[in-house]
Amino acid sequence: MVRWLIGSPLELPAPLVARYPELREARWRRGGLAVRVGGWCLGRASVAGITLWQTIWLAEHVALDLDLLLHELRHVHQFQEDRAFPFKYLWQSLRRGYLRNPYELDADAYAARRIADAPHTM
Repeated sequence: MVRWLIGSPLELPAPLVARYPELREARWRRGGLAVRVGGWCLGRASVAGITLWQTIWLAEHVALDLDLLLHELRHVHQFQEDRAFPFKYLWQSLRRGYLRNPYELDADAYAARRIADAPHTM
């Protein structure tokens, strides 16, 4: 029952964390109720990932895609930058829709920028 609610702890692969050490800024989990509730809000069974404060939940079925990981990490930063972020995020989603939510666009841009800036050797 606990795993169904909060998922399982997830340890990211060491080479990935070595290349992107900022990934240590979050707690990572796999599965749980959060990804299902996020999906229900979008009319799906689940979302690929969802962030609440410093914890990122990834759906059971999703690969550890770097775009997704960095996108969700940016949401951790957004939570840290503004205490009202959860309310602003919901307002923007209602007002503009999920795909045009400025916080989602910012997270996409952050992930793309970070990947482009990464050294190409491991």
